[in-house]
Amino acid sequence: MLKRVGAAAVSGLALSLAFEPVAVPYLLPPALAGFALTIRGLPVRRAWLPGLAFGVAFYFVHIHWMSPSVGMPAWLALAGLEAVFYGLLGAAAGALRRLPGWPVWLAAAWAAVELWRAEWPFSGMPWGRLSFAVVDTPVADALAYVGTTGVSFLLALSGFLIAAAVEERERRRRLVAVGAFVATCVVLVAPTFTPYELDQRGTATVAVVQGNVPPPENDILYDHRQVTANHVQATVDLAARVAAGSEPRPDFVLWPENSTAVDPFADLSTNQGIRRASAAIGVPILVGAMVDAGERHVLNQGIVWDPETGAGQRYTKHHPVAYGEYVPLRGLIRALGLEDSGQLGRIRRDMLTGTATEPLSIAGIEVADGICFDVAYDDVFHDQIGNGAELLAIQTSNARFIFTDQIEQQFAMTRLRAIEAGKYLVVASTNGISGVVAPDGEVLDTADPRTQAVLVDEVGLRPGVTPGVRLGGWLAVALPLVAGLGLLLRVVTYRRERRSGAARDPEVAAPAVETEEKAST
Repeated sequence: MLKRVGAAAVSGLALSLAFEPVAVPYLLPPALAGFALTIRGLPVRRAWLPGLAFGVAFYFVHIHWMSPSVGMPAWLALAGLEAVFYGLLGAAAGALRRLPGWPVWLAAAWAAVELWRAEWPFSGMPWGRLSFAVVDTPVADALAYVGTTGVSFLLALSGFLIAAAVEERERRRRLVAVGAFVATCVVLVAPTFTPYELDQRGTATVAVVQGNVPPPENDILYDHRQVTANHVQATVDLAARVAAGSEPRPDFVLWPENSTAVDPFADLSTNQGIRRASAAIGVPILVGAMVDAGERHVLNQGIVWDPETGAGQRYTKHHPVAYGEYVPLRGLIRALGLEDSGQLGRIRRDMLTGTATEPLSIAGIEVADGICFDVAYDDVFHDQIGNGAELLAIQTSNARFIFTDQIEQQFAMTRLRAIEAGKYLVVASTNGISGVVAPDGEVLDTADPRTQAVLVDEVGLRPGVTPGVRLGGWLAVALPLVAGLGLLLRVVTYRRERRSGAARDPEVAAPAVETEEKAST
C-alpha cells in the first residue's frame, strides 16, 4: 500500500504542474492514468487512501498561494477539505473499476466530483477543474463545443483509457483501449480545425481602468480612498486624452471590483468622485462597489453609472467566498469566541448572494458581468449569455493575491470563459491582471500588474450561444447521474457475486495484492 500511496502522490503532484504557474497541461492524461493505476484491484475500503494521497499532493500545491495571502490555517483547512473529495473519488473508483467500460464510468465520476466540490460546502471551490488548464493547447477550442464540464470529462476519460491500455494483458482489449484513447483525443483536438464562431453584429470601444493599489499593494482596505481616487483620476485623465484626440471615445468604462470599498450612495466623497469621473468621460462607467445592506450585510456590486441619470442597473456577485467575504456558522464561531480572531475579525458583515441572470444594458450593449471568483463558476456567465449577452466583463480585485500565482490561475480561467462563450471579454482588476481577450482566448491587450493603466480597445459584439454553453447545464445533470448509475450497478453486481459465492472480483490478483501488502508493512 505504501508504494501505491507514493505513486498516487506523485501523480497528484504531476497534475498540479499542469496548471499555472508551471502550466504543462500535457501532464493531465498521465497524471490521471497514475490515479487510476494506483487504485487498481483495491476494494472500496482501501481505495480511498491512494485517492486521498493524490488529492493532498495536488491540492496543497495547487492553491499554495493561499498560505502567504490569506494565511496558513486557511490554506491547510481548505486544501485538506478539497483533498477529501479525491479520497471519496478514490473510494468510488474502487467500485467503478470493476465494471465493464470502467474508464467511462470513472470519468463521469471525476466530472461529477468537480461539480460537487465547486458548490459544496458553503460556496464551494472550483479551482483545479481539469478544463482550467487547457487554455493554451489545441484542446481549448473544444470548450465552445462541449463546455467546461465536457472538456473535463473527456480529459479524464483520456487519462483513464491510458491506464486501461497499460494494465490490459489481452491484446484485443488493449487495442480497444488504445483506439478509444485515440478517438477521445480526436474529439478533443478536432475543433481546433473548425473553431466555433458566433456571428458579430458590430463593435464597441471599451476602456478598462486599472487604477492600482497604494503600498503595501496587497491590502485593498489599507487606503481604500486612494484606490477610488486612483480610478477617478485615471478616468479623468483618459477624458482629457479623448478630448485631445489621442484616444478614441469609449462606449463605456469598466472599473474593477472594490474600486470603491465603501457605499457610494452613503459616502459623499466617493459619490462625488464617481460623478466627477462620469461627467468628465461622458459615457457610462461600470463601477465596482461595496453597497450597504443593513447593519449585518453588504453587497458586492457592479453598478452602471450614467453621466446624466446616475446609478442604474446592478449586478450582485453570485458566489461570495466563505470565510473571505462571509462567515458560515457565525453563531457557532461566536459561541467559541473566535469571531474576532485573525481573518474572521475583518469580516464584520456577511456578503449576500446575488441572483440576477439578465445581462446589464450599457450604452446599448448587453454585457454579462461577473465579479472576481464568479469567473470560476459556470452559472454566472451561462445564464446571462442565455439571456442575450454579447460581451463578457469581469470586475476583480486580486490585490490580496498580487504577490502570488493566484492571479495567473484566475486569468487563465478568464481566457477560458471567452473561448467557451465565443465572445470578447474585458477584465478590470485593481492592480492586476487586467486585459482584453478575444473569443479564441488570445490576449489582445493587458496591463502590467501593480501599475496604473487604462486600456482602450475595440471589441466585437457577438450575440448567440455556443453549443458548449448550451450543453453545460445538461452535462452538469447527466454526468452525476451516469456516475450514480455506475455505483448502483456495482452494488447490484456485488450482491449477485456474494449470492453466487464469488464476492472477490476476478480482476483482483489475490496473491499479488497480498504480497504487496506484506511488503509495504
